Order: sequence, then structure tokens, then C-alpha cells
Amino acid sequence: MRELPLPTLPLADLPAGRRRVILPPQPATTAPASTGLPAPDRLGIGWARHLDEVREAQRLRHQVFAAEMGARLSPVSGTPAGHDADLFDPYCEHLIVRCLDERSPQAGEVIGTYRVLTPQAARRVGGFYSETEFDLVRLRPLRDRMAELGRSCVHEDHRQGGVILALWGALGAFLVRNGLDSVIGCASMSMRDGGHAAASLWDRLSRTHLAPIEHQVRPRLALPVDELRRDLPVEAPPLIKGYLRCGAKVLGAPAWDPDFHTADLPMLLQLRDLPEKYRRHFLGH
Repeated sequence: MRELPLPTLPLADLPAGRRRVILPPQPATTAPASTGLPAPDRLGIGWARHLDEVREAQRLRHQVFAAEMGARLSPVSGTPAGHDADLFDPYCEHLIVRCLDERSPQAGEVIGTYRVLTPQAARRVGGFYSETEFDLVRLRPLRDRMAELGRSCVHEDHRQGGVILALWGALGAFLVRNGLDSVIGCASMSMRDGGHAAASLWDRLSRTHLAPIEHQVRPRLALPVDELRRDLPVEAPPLIKGYLRCGAKVLGAPAWDPDFHTADLPMLLQLRDLPEKYRRHFLGH
């Protein structure tokens, strides 16, 4: 993951119609080993300020989604090879975690990322990414204060937990600072077994973590769960497990994403549902 020679373009200088109207993100901070990383690893957490930093996040995404997971990523005009990009990226805020441990092979590189689409930016781009997979009409009353999280990934050498905790802490501060109280996103499950594990996990979560009917959504291309096994003793992937611990709800049956070869669960987290220990950690109160 060596840095490519890319032009520097401040996000504020993006073409009209793609500028963001949000409170500015806080400067990058340093997270000590207490976040869960083995000492003496350190992390730099901040928001991408220039196109070259967005490109770093896109390279990590390509490495994880395409090279590691086998996703078929559609090229985007003007985007260099080896990058994961789509039409939503210019409208999103990109949160990045950089490795500051000089002894690490990834020293100085972006090792974790999330992107955030605010409600204002979603209106400019024409909707949320999740709407390409689900009918979100029932979430209309929440939209003015609801952001979308997506493209979460962490470098394979740094998945001990510290990086995702650092990302979630910065995301919590961002939501509070911008008056947002709900987040939505698509949580992916592997389809390498043909979808049986995903169908089994959905069957279990539909009985324990399903959102109330007024928030339930429908997939546009549904995973055919009725044709798959639903009795496997599967564990939720770490990211989904983390969302559930934070009080997230599953909004409905999974969609099938043939490009990423995943089954995607629609999930909603309302900050009011955060357990107290997570509220203190991620929101500071």
C-alpha cells in the first residue's frame, strides 16, 4: 500500500453541489494503547481533508473488498486503478485511522476507514447508498437527523479491536456535534457458503433484534432465505455483533449484493438506545 502520486484537492474545493454543509470535524488525535491495540502501537484518527487522503481510504477499501474478499468493483471515471470508489464518495465524509507505530509494516498508512453520508449530503446526491438495496420509505420520519455509515474496513493486520473502537469514538463525536441521532447502514455477511450462514443468522436475529414494524424495510433483491438452510449455529460477524451490543436493530430480511458477493442486513442504531457504558465511551456522557 505505497502512496501514489495524486493531486491535492481540499474537499472544500469540490465542484458546486458537492460541498458539505456540516460542522467541521475535529483535528486528528492520537489514540494510546488502551483502546485495545498491543503496546506500543498508536493510532492517528481524523477526517480526510484532501482528495489524496480519500484516495488512501479508497485503496484500503479496494485491498480489503476486492483483493481479500473477491468483490467485483465497478470502475468509476477519473478514479485510478486499485481504488474502490462510487458516485457517493464525493458527497461523504471519510474517517480514517492511520498507523503511527514506526515499527509496523503499515507505518504512516491508513489502516481503517468509514464513510459517513449526512442527511443534507444524501439529499444532494439523491438518496442514501442503502436505498440501492432497500426501500427505506418507512424511515422517512427519521431522515432529517439520520446519517448513513458505510464502507467500513480495517487492514487485516490490525483487526484486534482497537481500530474499530477508535473509529466508533470519532463517529460518536461527529454525530453529537452535528445534531444527528440515528445511523443506518448495510452490514455484510459472506456468501461463500451459498448464503446458508447468512439465512441462519437472519432467522435468529429476526427473533431477537428485529426493529418495530414502523421501521422495517424491504430488500430490492432479496436473499432467497426460504430456499436456504436457516438452522446453522452461526456467530454474527464481529461488526454486526458490535452493532447489536450498542443497541442496533435489524430492519428486515437481507438483500443479496452480487457484486460484493455478500448478504447485507439493514441496520439502524438510534443513539437513545446506546447502553450506558457505550454512551460514556462514544458520546462522552
